[in-house]
Amino acid sequence: MSDRNLAALVMAGGLGTRMESETPKHLHPLLGRRMLDWVLDAVLVLEPARVVVVVSPGTREAIDASVPDGVETAVQAEPKGTGDAVAAGRETLAGFDGDVLVVSGDTPLITPNELDALVRRHREERAGATVLALQTDRPLPYGRLVRDDEGKLRRVVEAGDATPEQLALTELNASIYAFAAPELWRALEGLDASNAQGELYLTDTIGRLAEADRPIAVQHASDPAVAVGVNTRAELAQAGAVLRDRINEAHMLAGVTIVDPQSTWIEPDVRLEPDSTVHPFTVLRGGTSIARGAEIGPHAVVVDSAIGRDALVGPFCYVRPGTVLEAGAKAGTFVEIKNSHVGEGAKVPHLSYIGDADVGPGTNIAAGNITANLPLKPGLPKSRTTIGRNVRTGIHNGFIAPVTVGDDAWVAAGSIITKDVPSEALAVARSRQVNKEGYAGRDGDD
Repeated sequence: MSDRNLAALVMAGGLGTRMESETPKHLHPLLGRRMLDWVLDAVLVLEPARVVVVVSPGTREAIDASVPDGVETAVQAEPKGTGDAVAAGRETLAGFDGDVLVVSGDTPLITPNELDALVRRHREERAGATVLALQTDRPLPYGRLVRDDEGKLRRVVEAGDATPEQLALTELNASIYAFAAPELWRALEGLDASNAQGELYLTDTIGRLAEADRPIAVQHASDPAVAVGVNTRAELAQAGAVLRDRINEAHMLAGVTIVDPQSTWIEPDVRLEPDSTVHPFTVLRGGTSIARGAEIGPHAVVVDSAIGRDALVGPFCYVRPGTVLEAGAKAGTFVEIKNSHVGEGAKVPHLSYIGDADVGPGTNIAAGNITANLPLKPGLPKSRTTIGRNVRTGIHNGFIAPVTVGDDAWVAAGSIITKDVPSEALAVARSRQVNKEGYAGRDGDD
């Protein structure tokens, strides 16, 4: 049920120049999703009544086209700081007077539990603002929480403006907040940029609320890592490793064997049934599903495909989108399969490419087979190859689509099949061998 008294505002307007990339920071891919998508996924679990993403003019089109239904965008015309970013979302949230959850779009490790705990603390304390804090001795370049002698939070000082004494503080700002909307809008008015960065700091709203004797609460993150921001490609890789470990642990606790979790990358939408096994250096992507008893890898890549019960994939195998391997099927070493249906118990053991094809149950595809499926004319869809039940192909066969090989047929080695093969027939499509005696000893003029 939607929380009608909660809105979320995600700050994603910065360009992230430290990424050294033409791609804006928040749109960098991270284990199958963009960095921003991970943040939105966490926010949407709370079911806020409104979700607004603050974007830059250059990223609005890309974000508008790809955010979940119901998520709105607001444009920060110029990068004037976090305070200006939140102010850019104010007009979109005009008339909303509940609680506003403010989240940085570069914190892909944030979890729904941490956000929920922050909102709960904010409401329990009936606070004007609640700050998510990190308790850590690491010298991170984050703002420091400055308290008075009674332990009350008085302000948040950005690292670039902090004194050596303030930098020694171990209570750090995670740049994630909950505000009462009226308090937030009032505190944003009149922010100035008289600071080291020359920006409008959202953190300055905390000091202004404290000066007005408004209640301010602090919620400590259960794990400091969850709110760490990503500003460089090195930090992007570190975040990816954390997400990988979370995903792999969840699968292992659910009954999946992952032989070497650190070398196995499984994207979040992949589904694995208990008693499936994933061997080292395997990548599972997109909407792939792996059934019970299947073994994947080592060194296998499976994308948007369905792998049936007790099927075998790999080693050194690439299963591309649209592929279905039925129960007991095999895609073996140096095999590539794309947009194909491989029937129950069928085998493609080694060194073959099967694309846009239907392979019947029990069929064995020998080494070096290729289905060639370019369209007959430009602009037409690719043609399909149909290989029936219990077919036995030979080594180095080519199938020029559209073509059908009937059930229980055989194909001789080295044959290029361009015409349909009847059931139970032997297809031979190659030139007769001719041996020229004494060829090696001939004179060059012969």
